[in-house]
Amino acid sequence: MISPVAENINFNVQSGELVALVGTNGVGKSTLLRTLSGIQPKLSGEILLHNTLLSSYKSNQLAKSLSIVLTEGIPTKNLSVLEVIALGRQPYTNWIGSLSSKDIDVVKTILNDTGLNELQDKKCYQLSDGQFQRVMIARALAQDTSLILLDEPTTHLDIYHKAYVLKMLKNIVKTTTRSIVFSTHEIGLALQLCDKIVILQKEKSIFGTPEELIKQEVFSDLFGSDLISFDPQTASFKIN
Repeated sequence: MISPVAENINFNVQSGELVALVGTNGVGKSTLLRTLSGIQPKLSGEILLHNTLLSSYKSNQLAKSLSIVLTEGIPTKNLSVLEVIALGRQPYTNWIGSLSSKDIDVVKTILNDTGLNELQDKKCYQLSDGQFQRVMIARALAQDTSLILLDEPTTHLDIYHKAYVLKMLKNIVKTTTRSIVFSTHEIGLALQLCDKIVILQKEKSIFGTPEELIKQEVFSDLFGSDLISFDPQTASFKIN
């Protein structure tokens, strides 16, 4: 029997916005991203991409409009950084996967924009977690889609590299027309860097700008615990 993880989810993402998806463990953040990407079917409701039902997209058409990076990474890390990023061009290559001069130019640009030039010949198993996260984001960028979905892109990173990755995402949406939706437990960083935040809960979702959500005092009840409290003055959580 299939049962819903979360219900009454309603939000929209505009061009050039960085949107965080936050909530407690097990509330369905990863499930929602997989559903938004079409990897798994929705139970009800509608998902629109460019005002068109997601279900009406053909697979190759969808691959040119939406990209997703899941926590599973890639099947093998024996590929080089350059090879992994080049995989993002697959929707545009011919039937044997040959890269055109345009594809190569796109990959070179992405390598430069993500600061991965010096690592392009390294195997992915030789990378740190932070470097590998950048490679996976770079692959999504090479796919050249208007919407990028990222499942916890800062997992296992120290605070510096968490901030580095999220700052990079912010720069991407500011300098392009792309939109990025990502799940995260780094609510403090999301409040500082994101244009909008979706607070996912079992029976409803709350959507708005960081300022709007702080004024609504929604973070105070997010964890429902006497252990943690939210300070609206500093926009941060504290241990009681």
